[in-house]
Amino acid sequence: MERKLLSAEEVTAALSALDGWRVDGNSLKRRFEFENFAGALVMVNRIGEIAEEIDHHPDITFGWGYAEILTTTHDRGGVTPFDIELAARINAAAG
Repeated sequence: MERKLLSAEEVTAALSALDGWRVDGNSLKRRFEFENFAGALVMVNRIGEIAEEIDHHPDITFGWGYAEILTTTHDRGGVTPFDIELAARINAAAG
């Protein structure tokens, strides 16, 4: 997979298959909600494992009952196929 910056049209097309994700500046963002802190922590740990597998690491903010994920390819200044792949794998892990 190449770290090629995607056009706005390519990002929009990819988002049609990525439930819950939206564009936030030069990034993709999604918020997950849980019944408690423990549920959010489990998801954050799953995301960490996925990020390590594909060597692409999102910014994660979490707390009681939520986890927010922000992914971008910093050295390209926006969304690349790595961000799309990460978002798809996160969705799969979320069920």
